[in-house]
Amino acid sequence: MKKKRVIVEPYNSKWKTEFEDIKQEIEKELKDLIIDVEHVGSTAVEGLSAKPIIDIDIIIKDYSVFSEVVNRLKSIGYEHEGDLGIKDREAFCYNDKPHLQKHHLYVCPQNSDELRRHIVFRDYLRSNTKAVERYSKIKEEAARLYPDDIDKYIAHKSSCIAELYLLCGLDE
Repeated sequence: MKKKRVIVEPYNSKWKTEFEDIKQEIEKELKDLIIDVEHVGSTAVEGLSAKPIIDIDIIIKDYSVFSEVVNRLKSIGYEHEGDLGIKDREAFCYNDKPHLQKHHLYVCPQNSDELRRHIVFRDYLRSNTKAVERYSKIKEEAARLYPDDIDKYIAHKSSCIAELYLLCGLDE
């Protein structure tokens, strides 16, 4: 299995536009079934260095609409992968979307702890430039030290994330 290269880039304002393009495609297909589509993760925070992959949470009221969401996402090229070990966060992959920025797509019910964690962390970073600077440096350092090892990259930044979680009221 080929190892994926860990690439962290300085913030790019096009990530906001790229998210809007993906959101538009999703909303066109799911508008009557969903509450919202949220840009989460590092690319959603202005000034934050990130891997150039857009993280997206589709918010549904509850699982009563989930099977229809799965069917409609399938009709536009997404495959359900399951929760990948994280409760109330269903992952989707895709193979052929060259017109869109690389992205990770998740569906979460509105009361999902994982959705709450994504939103609280994103919003904390959006309002705290010192935290953004610190987290950017750690991510850049981790990518430099471990360009071919995603697990070590994640481990390197985990203590910083844990500290930031405490600062924004999230328990690890």
